[in-house]
Parts: sequence; C-alpha cells; structure tokens
Amino acid sequence: MTISLSLLNALKDYGAKEIFGLPGDFILPFFKVIEESEILPLYTLSHEPGIGFAADAAGRFHGNIGVAAITYGAGAFNLLNTVATAYAEKSPLVIISGAPGVHEGEKGLLLHHQTKRIDSQFEIFKEVTCDQIRLDDPKTAPLLIARAIQNCIKKSRPIYIELPRDQVFVESEKTPVEFKNDFDIEKLNACSEDFIKSFSGAKKAVLMVGVEINRYGLEEKCLRLAKKLNIPVVTSFMGTGLLSENSDQLLGTYMGVAGDDKVTNLVENSDCLIMLGVILSDTNFGASKQKINTTNIIHIEDEQVTVAYRKYEDVTITNLIDSLLLKLKDKEEVELKKDFTYPKNLVLNDDKITPSNIAKAVNDFMDKYGKMPIASDIGDCLFTALDMQNSGLVAPGYYATMGFGVPAGIGVQIATKKRPIILVGDGAFQMTGWELGNCSRYDLNPIVIVFNNSSWEMLRTFQPESKFNDLGYWAFSELANNLGGRGIKVHTNKELAQALEDVKDEKKFSLIEVIIEKGILSNTLDKFANGIKNLH
Repeated sequence: MTISLSLLNALKDYGAKEIFGLPGDFILPFFKVIEESEILPLYTLSHEPGIGFAADAAGRFHGNIGVAAITYGAGAFNLLNTVATAYAEKSPLVIISGAPGVHEGEKGLLLHHQTKRIDSQFEIFKEVTCDQIRLDDPKTAPLLIARAIQNCIKKSRPIYIELPRDQVFVESEKTPVEFKNDFDIEKLNACSEDFIKSFSGAKKAVLMVGVEINRYGLEEKCLRLAKKLNIPVVTSFMGTGLLSENSDQLLGTYMGVAGDDKVTNLVENSDCLIMLGVILSDTNFGASKQKINTTNIIHIEDEQVTVAYRKYEDVTITNLIDSLLLKLKDKEEVELKKDFTYPKNLVLNDDKITPSNIAKAVNDFMDKYGKMPIASDIGDCLFTALDMQNSGLVAPGYYATMGFGVPAGIGVQIATKKRPIILVGDGAFQMTGWELGNCSRYDLNPIVIVFNNSSWEMLRTFQPESKFNDLGYWAFSELANNLGGRGIKVHTNKELAQALEDVKDEKKFSLIEVIIEKGILSNTLDKFANGIKNLH
C-alpha cells in the first residue's frame, strides 16, 4: 500500500463520502490515484473557494468530515478563507495540499508557487486548523494520518495534510482506524449530576441547540434528551435548520429583537437556559433584547461544560448527553404550544417582490411538493431563510463570508442526492455563482434564487450614505442559459410563484432572478440590523 492509498482508505474508514478538488501540478499525482482507485468519488469545480465551501457544506449535511484537495501555493492560499470559515463555525474539514517533493528545495532555486519559504504555507495554515501534518516519511505517515483525522472529528475543526508529490507512490502501511473515547468517569458523573440538580429546580427551563449538535451527529440523541427534559426547544441563529426532520419539537429560532417575541421572551426570561453546542457569538446573542442572566445558564460547547459559574473541562457534549440519557427518567410528555408559524399563502398579484414574499413563495412551494434542503449565502437571503420551513439549512451564520451559497448548494446535492434551494444575493453571486456551470457534468439541478437589488444591500443598512454599495445591474437570468441552466427573471409575486411552478420538474439547474428594489429588506434583517446598531 502506498502513502496516498493509506490516506484515501483512512478518509473513507473515518466517514468521508467524497472529495472536492481542483488540480494543479503539485497535486496531480494524488489526483491520479483518487481517480484510478475509485475509493472516494472526486468532484472538481472551477475555483478553490468553491471547492472549500462545497466540501464544508457536504460535511455538515453528512454530520462528518468534508474533504478538499488542492495544489500548493496558488491553490492553497485561494482556499484560506473557506478554511477560516470552517474553523470559526466548527466544521470538520480535511484539507489535502500537494507540495514540492522532499528534496526539490535543495537545488537552490525558488520554486513556483512558493511565497517566502517552502514551508510558509504549512505555517500559515496553523492559524486556521487544529492539526497539521506533512507526509514525508512512509514510516510515520499512517500514525500521523490517524492522529490528524481523529483530531478533526474530535475537535470538529479543519486539519491540514501536506503531501509532497514525490511521496504519493511511496510504499507505506495501512492507517489504523480507532475511535477512542477516553474520559474521566468521575468528572462526567459529577458534571451530569450538577446539570440535573440545577435543572430540577427550574420552573421555566429552555433548551437551545447549536451547531455542535450537527457537527457531532447528535440530532437524534438531542431529541431524546429534549423529550426526557420535557421543556421548550429552540435553535440558536447559527443552529437554524437543526432537527429539520422533527421540527415539531421546535418552537422557533432565537434571534433576540429580530425574532419572534414569544421565543425571545421564552429564552431571555428562562430560569435555566440549557445551551447545547451553542457558540457564544454576536450573531447568536448580539441582538438580545435584554442581558441573559449567566447564573441561570448551563452551557456545553468546545469540550467544556459550565453550570452557572462551575466549570468542567474535558467533558464532551457527546459523553454528557449519553450520561444524561441514562440518568434522567422519562417524563409524561406535555404538548408544547407552538405559537411560531412560517409565513405562507403568497398573494398572487402584480405587486413588486419583497424578501418576505420570497419566503412565502418558497414555503407554499414546499407545502405543495415537499421539503428541500436550503443552502444560503450571507445577507438578506439568510435572514429570509429564517422565515422558511425548517428543512435543513447550511449558511455561514457566524463567520459571515460571502460566496458560500452556490458552491455549498452544489455540495449539499452531491452529499444528500436531494435537490436543494440555493438563496444568494447578487453581490455574492458575482463571487462564486459561476460554479453553476459545473452542474451539467454531475447531473445537478438546484433551484437558485438570486436576490438582485443591484446592491450590497445588507452593508447599506449599516452605512447608507456610501455609493460604493451600488453594484449595477447584471442580467443573471440570461447568463444562466449560457452556463447550461435555465434562467427566469421575475418582478412580481405572481411571476415568482409561476417561475417556481415552471422549474419544479427541471432536470438542469434553474436560476430565478428576483428583482428587488433598493432599500427593501426582510423584516428580520431590518430588526436585526437595528438591534446591532443600537449596541454601538
């Protein structure tokens, strides 16, 4: 077995389902092995940011690792922003970079794609990954591969693997596959008992679930825990889309002043707020109506549990939930009244389209034809997505990078084999929308809704006087036809509903270009922006 086959088999054994990549000279030998071995399917796109976003989104939907393979220098540095996204949002992404051969730097010549030093890239990726290895020794390669992938899964953050091109075909051993779960049972028991004691005295407890529930594949266990606790369940902003197969358990998404008042009051007036896998970020809590009382919080995230002011280090969310499921007794279920409803029943008239009416149109469409996973970019498209049915959502809710939506949607369809809806603004589409040209190669047919207001409208909400937020008009619906898809341009509510009907059975990708007037925002974004601005 070679080093490259050892790596590929390990990726598959640890749960990877596919590789997203873009070739280049330093990675070509490894791509040859990927293609000829058929251990994992390879999907190539057009630009490294798209590769990273697609791999990240696929991993999120798998509830396991995503894999991106790129070349040295020009390829890897193009990928940095997507890796930073995955790191910030706790997504287990494996980055495999080709590299110069072990002895290539000894000739005294600068190598193409090299920046400052040959190992500059390795050092830079230390900032956005939780482990880094270089496979330059066949004797150590298997154990290094195992360590790195296990850290990727355990920490739910990206890792960096550098493979020199002259090591691809070097003989090595099979990578060991071990799923260790070493933990301090006494500490775990003390933590779970403290949890139960704090919860038992509460009268208005609420369970809030966040991204770690997805990253560690805990949605089913989380639902079982919610039933044992028998308390209201909400998601954080970043956790929108969780528990999508069992949305009857949810009362909504907590958005502070930007969200449903009943959900906001429920969370902020709770006497025991249990936050499972919730990242304490400004996007999750920056628009809170009132300061949440930290003495009433039980917070589980990043291998640390906080019960009021007591901390338990090195207690994982998986182990804690398992312990609680064993210790808690089943309660008689009390039906929780779900006051939140998604906006529906779009009036089919000639009024101009607003973001809120896009949500209504999509909800009506899914009511009629079934739920579809959603990939959203950042901006008003994401805030509009919060008003859509809970059908599974991926978005860069915390890191808030533009360009995520289209390649993420491609990754979602490849991962799930389900046709997704992609929500993207015109500014973000200009960055990575062109990846849609690859859909025909892989028989992908997402429905892409472009919010086109010829503007970076979300940025305008924070600085309305600036003219640089004007983008000019790009005819995206016309471009779609040249990229191998079907484009439709709509101005009115009636046209939008009809466009969705027209593409329901389309076999190629469909791009619905929705013309929105400048200054028109979704109600959720308007309230969120005002809430954030009032804090500064």
